[in-house]
Amino acid sequence: MNENKIDVPVCGCAIGDLSKLTETMNTTEKKSDTVPLDWNEVYYTNCPLVSASNVDQELGWTREEYKKIGVKYAFLRSERGNNWYPHYIHNMDNLIRFGGLFPPVHVKADLRDTVLLGVTHAPKEGGCMMVRSRDDIYSMSELKGKKIGLSKSLNTIKNDWWRIQEHMQIELMLRINGMTMDDVEIVEFPYPDDWYDKEEMLAPMDNASELWLKRDHKRDLAFRPLETALLEGKVDAIYSQSHVFQKLQEATGKMKAIEDLSKHPDWTLQVANIPATITCTRVMAEEHPELVIAFLKGMIKVGRWSNEHQHAAAAILDKQTFYLDVDDTCEGIKKIDMVPNLSPQNLASVEIGKDFMFKNGYIKNDFDVQEWAEPKFLEQAARELLEEEWAKRTTAKLPDVAAPLSDGGMLG
Repeated sequence: MNENKIDVPVCGCAIGDLSKLTETMNTTEKKSDTVPLDWNEVYYTNCPLVSASNVDQELGWTREEYKKIGVKYAFLRSERGNNWYPHYIHNMDNLIRFGGLFPPVHVKADLRDTVLLGVTHAPKEGGCMMVRSRDDIYSMSELKGKKIGLSKSLNTIKNDWWRIQEHMQIELMLRINGMTMDDVEIVEFPYPDDWYDKEEMLAPMDNASELWLKRDHKRDLAFRPLETALLEGKVDAIYSQSHVFQKLQEATGKMKAIEDLSKHPDWTLQVANIPATITCTRVMAEEHPELVIAFLKGMIKVGRWSNEHQHAAAAILDKQTFYLDVDDTCEGIKKIDMVPNLSPQNLASVEIGKDFMFKNGYIKNDFDVQEWAEPKFLEQAARELLEEEWAKRTTAKLPDVAAPLSDGGMLG
C-alpha cells in the first residue's frame, strides 16, 4: 500500500476522515462503468439531502408513473453494471439526477449538455464556522492568524464539490467579518477520493437509503471529514453545514459554532452546494420528454405530500440525512418547499454557485443559467396532474368524465 495513503471509511457522496491525509498523493486510473443504454429503463440518483426524491425512494410513487408508460424505473446502483461515477459526471443518457448543485454545474459547463428541470432550496443552511468548544475563541476576528481546514480531492474525473462548498462559505464568513483568506492560514487536506471502484461499494442496492443499513450515519465521520483534524488540534476551525452537521457536532460537547450564515438576513449567503437540482441529458429531454414528465409528476406528488405531512416526511428523511433526529428533521424542513420549482430567486441562487465556480477555476466554461433551466417540463407535469385530478373528481359527481380543463368548455 502507498505509504502516503491512509484508508478512510467512505460512502456514497462522502469522503471520509481526512485528519491523517496531509501529504500529496497520486490518483490511480479510474473509470466510469454503465449498463448499455435502453430507453425502456430510467435510472435515478440522488444525494442524502432534503428532496422529494429522497422521500419517494421509500414511497415508490414515481415508479408508479413509469409503470403507467411501461418503463422500468430504478436506482442507479441497483445494477452492478453501474458504478458511482454517473452520479457526478452524468454519463448516462437515461439517468435523472436530483442532488447537490456543484456536480451538475460542472457537468453542464465542461462535460455534456444537460437540462435543468427543477430545484429545491434549503434557504437557511449556509454554513457554520466550528471551533473546539473549550477553546478561548468566541468570534471570527479571533481566528486571525489561525488555521482553517480545507479538503482537496485528487480525483480528476469528478469535481471537488466538498472543497467548493468549504471554500465558498469560509470566504463569505471571513468577508462579513471584515476579513479575507489572507488573514488566516488555510491548511489543505488532500485525499485520493478513490472509493468509487472499491468492491465493497459496488454491491447492488434497491435505493439510496440502503447505504446506511449497516452504518450509524448520524455518527459516521465520512460526512464530517475534517472534524478529527479539528479535535486533534491540526487546525483551529472548520466549515460545517448550518443546522445539519452542526447540531450533531455540537451534541458531542466538543465543538461549537462561532459564525452561522443561516442567521444572516442576506439570502445570497445560503448557496452551500444548494439548491438541490434536477437534471437530465439534453438527449433525454428532446428525444424522450415523456420520461422527464413521468419523473416530475412523481416529484410534484411526493413534494405536495411532504409539505402536507411534514413529520411523516421527516421520519423518512431521517434515515439518510444529517439532522439530529426526526423532530429536528421536521423542524429543518418547515421552511423548505418540497415541490420542485424554477423560481427566479432560486435560479439566482444557482447562478451564484455557478459564478463562484467559474471565478475560482472549478469549471472551465461559463454558461447562462436562465437558458439551462427549461420550465416547460415542470409545467407539463403539473398540467397533467391537474387534468388527472379533474377527471377523477368530475367522474365522482357526473355520469361521464368532464371535458379537459384545457378545452375551455363548460363542466359536463
